[in-house]
Amino acid sequence: MKYIKPYLLLLPQIFVGIIFLVGIGIGITQSFGVVPVFNLYKPTFKYYTEIFMRKDTIDSIFYSLKIAFVSSLISVILGILICFCMVYTGKDKGFMLSVTKIPILVPHVIVALMLVNIISQNGLLARLLYQVGLIKEQSDFPLIIFDKAGVGVIFAYLWKEVPFVIYFIISLMSAVSSKLAEAAVNLGAGRVEAFFKITLPLCYNTIISAFLIIFAYSLGAYELPLLMGATVPKALPIMAYIEFQKPDLRLRPYAMAYNGILIVISMLAAIIYFMLLKKTVKEAK
Repeated sequence: MKYIKPYLLLLPQIFVGIIFLVGIGIGITQSFGVVPVFNLYKPTFKYYTEIFMRKDTIDSIFYSLKIAFVSSLISVILGILICFCMVYTGKDKGFMLSVTKIPILVPHVIVALMLVNIISQNGLLARLLYQVGLIKEQSDFPLIIFDKAGVGVIFAYLWKEVPFVIYFIISLMSAVSSKLAEAAVNLGAGRVEAFFKITLPLCYNTIISAFLIIFAYSLGAYELPLLMGATVPKALPIMAYIEFQKPDLRLRPYAMAYNGILIVISMLAAIIYFMLLKKTVKEAK
């Protein structure tokens, strides 16, 4: 029985994984026009060709990639800097580490509502600046929410992604710092020099892995671009949902084609992540 127990414990994960893979498989086949319920069995690139000929699709791809890349990059940079401060002040464990995890627990919808109430043109900050006379009208406040640049969406992602980066890399950074970096400091190197020449390089694989995870998540997320994004351009997940909502089911392959684009980009990120993970495990041995 003890040999079977580990496999029994894996059954729920296997079951969910099978449902997930079947769903992806059906979506991909439908994106190529294979919809047996409508007697469509012949694969075609028609739907991909048609959506790529639309200008709003190209704008949507660049908009989604920009938001995902910029938010992930800034999150990684801020996460590294905070980890550096926590490690070199000895606050990398206990209460301070627990505090950094709190934003991860807050749903993105709550974050969106919070930011709308604070940094929108009708928000708390705009009202405050108007009351003290720094702006003549609340409309003079910079458009951060619902802007075409996606600044508000990026801010919202930073709320959760920065703590995730900290949580993801701080254990490794702390271990490297307490051993190799401290040895370098004892040999005469400065703390900042030891961090950039020893600690940071040894954490590169983990840092890139954290970047890829939050990049893939940001790229495929729906709620924040919907609640805080511009009307035009729309993020890829919103474009897919709009097509999915059309009553004519024969148009469903267009929605799946948008999802196919997201799957391809996410799969590339997953492959790179897997290669980095494999390299890290190999180096650990």
